[in-house]
Amino acid sequence: MAIPIRNTVFDKINEVNALTDVELFKILVKEGYVLPEDKFNKILLDLEILGLITVVWITKDERRIEVVVVEKETDKVEEQNKEAMEKDYEASFPGFEK
Repeated sequence: MAIPIRNTVFDKINEVNALTDVELFKILVKEGYVLPEDKFNKILLDLEILGLITVVWITKDERRIEVVVVEKETDKVEEQNKEAMEKDYEASFPGFEK
């Protein structure tokens, strides 16, 4: 089964974290993926809509593409509950002392 080109493009962006659209297009061509400009733009738009990348114009003809880094938000109440459950579990074993 073939890997969709969108995944390949995202993998190439993810390898370097940030690059220009010109650099990305050259990388893809070098690896044998020849895309028309409209399909290339559509792939970038799809990835941006999915929230995986950001695309910002840096000059009239060049765009900067970056991977979006999502930080996982930790819930303090959930953390406390998890710690309490772990302590209760460990305390359930006879002869266990911490």
